[in-house]
Amino acid sequence: MPAHDEVDRIVDAWVRERPDLDFAPLQVLSRVGRLAKHLDRARRAAFTASDLESWEFDVLSALRRAGKPYELSPKALLQQTLVSSGTMTNRIDRLVERTLVERRTDPNDGRGILVTMTPQGRTRVDAAISRLLESEGELLDALSPADQERLAGLLRKLSLDFD
Repeated sequence: MPAHDEVDRIVDAWVRERPDLDFAPLQVLSRVGRLAKHLDRARRAAFTASDLESWEFDVLSALRRAGKPYELSPKALLQQTLVSSGTMTNRIDRLVERTLVERRTDPNDGRGILVTMTPQGRTRVDAAISRLLESEGELLDALSPADQERLAGLLRKLSLDFD
């Protein structure tokens, strides 16, 4: 590990200028923020290579994780993607136009709708998740598997209050 990174330089400068403040939160969260930017770039590249937008990946991956027959109600998709119903309707419409999903009547509720992933949607999301895992693995190369597990546990502990 390098002796100092950019966050160390930033914190050192703040400590020099404002020694009355505790900059410990910046030691963690500034690094998380900087890493998030690298992760965002890696994700955009993985999705672009699969001809998907990030929101398309979110919807298609929710359907893929549902298992065969890769379908969910719009309400279930809302819960998994944390968007408004109007936004979800628009997203489903756009995915239908791209032939990545289809709408069909719920056989258990004639008034209900199910969103079903097409074979083309499955091919795209499978390619995107493979590329994404490869890219994210490269971001973590500096950490041993044990360090990755330890970091995942700490981040899980931190994020429990937000989920």
